[in-house]
Amino acid sequence: MSQATLLALAAMTCGGLGDFIYKQGARAGLPAHRFLMVQTWIFAPAVFVYGVASSTLALNPAALWGCVAGLFAFAGFYNFARSLHGGMVSINAPIFRLSFVVTVALAVVFLGESLAWRKLAGTGCVLGAVWSLLGVPPPSVGIPVRRAALASLARVGVATVAVGVANFIYKIGLRAGATPSSLLTAQACVVASLALLLVKITDGEVRVPPGAWRHAGTAGMVLAMAFIGLTEGLARGQASVVVPIAQMGFVVTASLGILLMKEPFNRRTAFGLAAAVIAILLLAGGN
Repeated sequence: MSQATLLALAAMTCGGLGDFIYKQGARAGLPAHRFLMVQTWIFAPAVFVYGVASSTLALNPAALWGCVAGLFAFAGFYNFARSLHGGMVSINAPIFRLSFVVTVALAVVFLGESLAWRKLAGTGCVLGAVWSLLGVPPPSVGIPVRRAALASLARVGVATVAVGVANFIYKIGLRAGATPSSLLTAQACVVASLALLLVKITDGEVRVPPGAWRHAGTAGMVLAMAFIGLTEGLARGQASVVVPIAQMGFVVTASLGILLMKEPFNRRTAFGLAAAVIAILLLAGGN
C-alpha cells in the first residue's frame, strides 16, 4: 500500500470522527457560526505548528491557493454544520463526503488524471454506498419535520460542492509549488477571519458558548489531522485516488451514529457500509 493511500486512510478516519463531533455539537445546541469560530482557533495553530515542526512552512506565492481554498472550505463546513441541526449525521455525512465526485471530475478534466478500471469501479462502489446510506423522512412525519429535513439536505448539498472545489484547489496549489502546511496555514487564516467576522456580524459580540471548547475545540484538532493527511497524500498521489478514499469518512461517522446515537440500522445500511469497504480496497490499488 502506497504512502499516499495510507495518508488518505488516516484522513478518512479523522474526517469521519470530525463529522461525528459536528453532530455532537449540533445536539448540544451550539450555533454553527460559533462552532466554526472556536474550531478555527484550534485548527489554525495546529497546522501552523505542524508546518514549523516539519520544516515545510514556506509561504511562497503558490500558497495563496490556500486562501482561495479557504473561501470554499468555509462555505462547505459552515453549511455542513448548519445542516446537522435538522438532519441525521448518518445521512448528511455520506452526502457531504460525496464532494470527492466534484474533485475527481475536475482532476480528470483539468489535470488530465486517468480513469483506470479500479478507479471507476471504486467510485461506483462509493456512489452505491452513499445511495444505500441515504434515506428520506417517512410519510408519517409532520410537514415541519419534512421541511426541516429538506432544508438540511439543501445545505449539505451546497457544502458538498464547496468542499469538492476546495480539494481540487489543494491539488492545483501543490502542483504550483506550495507545501501542504503552507496551503493549510493560508486556508486557516482565511477561514478563521471569516468565522470571526460572521460571529461579530450575527451576534454583535464574540463570545464562546458553553461546551464549545469540548466539541468545536476537539473537532479543530481532529480535522487538522485530517487535512494534513489529505494534503500530504495529494502531494504524493493522484487526486482521483486520494480524495475519494479520504472522503469516505462517512463510514466512520455512520457507524458511530448507529452505535452511539441509535440511528437506524437496516439492510440498506449494511450494504452501504460493505460497498464502502470494497471501494477502499479498489481505490487503494489504483494509486
